[in-house]
Amino acid sequence: MIPLRDLNPTARAPVVTVLLIAACVAVYFFIEPAGRIVTTHAATAESRQEADAQFTYQYAAIPCELVHDRPLATSELTGGCQSHPASPPLFPHKNVWAAVLFSMFLHASLLHIGGNMLFLWIFGNNVEDRLGRVGYLVFYLVAGLIATGAYVLINRGSTVPLLGASGAIAAVMGAYLVFFPRAPIRTLILVPPIILWPRVPAWALLGVWFVSQFFLSPGSGVAWVAHVAGFAFGALTGWVLGGRRAGAGRAVRAV
Repeated sequence: MIPLRDLNPTARAPVVTVLLIAACVAVYFFIEPAGRIVTTHAATAESRQEADAQFTYQYAAIPCELVHDRPLATSELTGGCQSHPASPPLFPHKNVWAAVLFSMFLHASLLHIGGNMLFLWIFGNNVEDRLGRVGYLVFYLVAGLIATGAYVLINRGSTVPLLGASGAIAAVMGAYLVFFPRAPIRTLILVPPIILWPRVPAWALLGVWFVSQFFLSPGSGVAWVAHVAGFAFGALTGWVLGGRRAGAGRAVRAV
């Protein structure tokens, strides 16, 4: 199921949500080698792939680095995470803690950023409206840190970079579920050869999404632990802040 839009009006313009989306899009298309539009030389596919890998290891969060509080050593690229590597660091000046924040604005592909930004736009505007701009920004950033922390806790020895805003966005979705459980979401459902786009209540759509995270293939490359942790944090935050009492009434049943 792919959400297309919600029928849940807001009282204020979603300034922070728009800025977060703009930041992620700008980083992907103008900074990351994987999606960079402007290039200074004619790069081959192989050279761009190599540049993207170097960029990712230099700026993205990596569990092994965070556990040992140091940049990844060159030998760990092939030998795995080591307590006391003998080889020099791959990027000696990398700030491994700042990389946690950087990772929240990095994406691996056009499909990756497109899906994340779609979900952020659909669910973020209403959560921002409910929390206020400053509160929403703090909530979003803290959620990203918690989602990353949960992933690192489960994957302490991983040397694979962690990319994407999906942990923070999952928290937005969790908060939306608590604040607006009955809000109708226009949803695309593909059951070949049938294509449907019914209105689905938020609790059903988000519930299916949450459960599906536990059935993702280990080789899918999706950090489902970060998704689950972020979603749980968002739902808990929504519950602590009073659930749907002040927000559910804004949902409309329009076509």
